[in-house]
Amino acid sequence: MEEKIIWTIADAVNYKGLPADRSKTGGWVPAALILGIEINERLSTMAIAVNLVTYLGGTMHLPSAASANIVTDFMGTAFLLCLLGGFLADSFLGRYKTIAIFAVIQSLGTGILTVTTGLPQLRPPPCHSREKCKPANALQMGILYISLYLIALGTGGLKSSVSGFGTDQFDEKDEKEKSQMAYFFNRFFLFISIGTLAAVTVLVYVQDEVGRSWAYGICCISMLIAIIIFFSGTKRYRYKRSSGSPIAQIFQVILAAIRKRNMNVPYDVGMLYETNTEASRIQHSEQFRFLDKAAIVEEGDFEDYANSNPNPWKLCTVTRVEEVKMMARLIPIWATTILFWTTYAQMITFSVEQAATMERSVGEFKIPAGSLTVFFVSAILFTLTIYDRFIMPLWQKLKGKPGFTSLQKIAIGLVLSTMGMGIAALVEMKRLSVAKSMGRNISSLPISVFFLIPQFFLVGAGEAFIYTGQLDFFITQSPKGMKTMSTGLFLTTLSLGFFFSSFLVSIIKKVTGSNGGYDWLADNINYGRLDCFYGILAILGVINFVLYLICAIWFKPRKSKSAIKMETMNNGNVADDRC
Repeated sequence: MEEKIIWTIADAVNYKGLPADRSKTGGWVPAALILGIEINERLSTMAIAVNLVTYLGGTMHLPSAASANIVTDFMGTAFLLCLLGGFLADSFLGRYKTIAIFAVIQSLGTGILTVTTGLPQLRPPPCHSREKCKPANALQMGILYISLYLIALGTGGLKSSVSGFGTDQFDEKDEKEKSQMAYFFNRFFLFISIGTLAAVTVLVYVQDEVGRSWAYGICCISMLIAIIIFFSGTKRYRYKRSSGSPIAQIFQVILAAIRKRNMNVPYDVGMLYETNTEASRIQHSEQFRFLDKAAIVEEGDFEDYANSNPNPWKLCTVTRVEEVKMMARLIPIWATTILFWTTYAQMITFSVEQAATMERSVGEFKIPAGSLTVFFVSAILFTLTIYDRFIMPLWQKLKGKPGFTSLQKIAIGLVLSTMGMGIAALVEMKRLSVAKSMGRNISSLPISVFFLIPQFFLVGAGEAFIYTGQLDFFITQSPKGMKTMSTGLFLTTLSLGFFFSSFLVSIIKKVTGSNGGYDWLADNINYGRLDCFYGILAILGVINFVLYLICAIWFKPRKSKSAIKMETMNNGNVADDRC
């Protein structure tokens, strides 16, 4: 019996619904099978996103700004749908079924896109003169949109659950597995970066030199193979039981607090309602004191409910209130990371358009414009390698911690992206000066495309820090029952960043084009002022970073029970996980 207790995991079950056996479930092998789905999701999404703007402009004959907005809206919707995926996973389906269903949906969307790009009837006739080009009609655009937004739906469902289901394979209460989980976040991002690298090199080349339908067909088939591999690990996975709808739990606390808004919170917090065992309780915190009113017991809270259980819409436990407080504390950090992804959006839209106008030949080989993002992905892989192999061990020796805190990582990412936009503005000024001297209508300017490397490298290195920092922050600082929803909340920063990019593009085109001349984001960027647009993003980045620092200082991190116990014993302060 004693051996059974050691080898079973209390909060996880196997595929039969029985307590999970540590020796037969979980660990790196099942986590790797899950990562296979994520690699192929990134392979498909990025192979489409990084080169879609050239397809929309060159094949579908759409204006430059409209093409950029279609790309950012597509990516924004994909990440916004992560909230839907997170809600379904936490409330009804569980993470395993959510991944399976939405992986099939994404495969379907990629398959339709393969057909769409392969049939001549689904795109306008080719042309050589830009002025006489016939744009795609409503039917052609409609079918394209169906395929893109099926892919977006699949991406949203997958991304909200893959990281959470991966961390489910490690037991936080076991020190060995807990340390493996810390490395899982870096490995997770490393794997999806490998998928991105394959997308922006091999698949973009296939799109330009062989055919888009071939590239998208490869994406579809690879995802189907990944789904089969994912199902092969069914007996090896650990599954966490759903704790009910997190959205309903949040509203229960808020409505209960509003109903008791005229009541005073007792000085002794021990008088607040709590039924959870000592081991499962979350310690009371002083922030958002208004929500504590949801745990005040008053007459009528237990009416019409059997077994002495209260009406959850009238009375909530302190632990339930603290779970909502934990989610509320994430919001300021969440809001101040949105702008990074607006910067990121420029790397797969206007930066690709810049590359298309520059000298891209290396000997006899001509680099596809969309493949310039290889420097972006290379920066991510390089940064992760340096951080994993050198910074983490060094930080462990100096500070006794395995690397930077999540908030420090986010701060570094914001700084690097702001620097990237500043350099991008300077490079664009140089490119425009060449265009002015050589003629703005020239198809290829005598300026090397490698001038774009610094902006790709800085923003890419920034993503390596901010993505792993956000992922770690939103998973570790959220309640156990709301981790998938919290992951979805993190991914909405990507969504809103893309949507904010579309909003900025629309506003700038309207304002700068009002005098009847060329606007900053003209269809031919040689006539525009993309440098000014990048400059505005750099200024917004500085302002946003200051706001982030304020929010990071304000943030009160979640403390482990061992830390709380030690704090009580020593009557000291536990160091805050702050930037």
